[in-house]
Amino acid sequence: MVSPTPRLEFVDAPSASDIEAVVGILGAAAESQHPGGNYRDYGFLLRDEAGTIQGGLTGYVLYDWMFIQFVSVAPDLRGQGLGRLLMQRAEDWARQQGLGGMWLDTFAFQAPGFYRDLGFVEFGTIEDHPAGSRRIFFQKRLG
Repeated sequence: MVSPTPRLEFVDAPSASDIEAVVGILGAAAESQHPGGNYRDYGFLLRDEAGTIQGGLTGYVLYDWMFIQFVSVAPDLRGQGLGRLLMQRAEDWARQQGLGGMWLDTFAFQAPGFYRDLGFVEFGTIEDHPAGSRRIFFQKRLG
């Protein structure tokens, strides 16, 4: 029996369960074509004495590569090496997990030099994104 055509709906702010459902469908399709993706989220958090998050690094692992989605340190804590500490701990963890590499993207007005100094190599850009700047993609092979 043929399934009825689904109704298309725009959602301005999808819920976590909406996103989980879409990712689940994608994951099942990917796994059927190329097994072993082993998607998992991870995070490294900087907390103050009260337990408040003052920064962190989050992302996911897929097909034995770490994607670094977000890196942030509270403005009053910047310049103390905490961003570098987060990146080093993430790399150490990736190596312990036997991952092949790490990748991320940033904007030209953010911190591309920071990632280059950590051994990341540029592998692509989107020019004029956002207008007047560019988005830069970096990778670092670990193997």
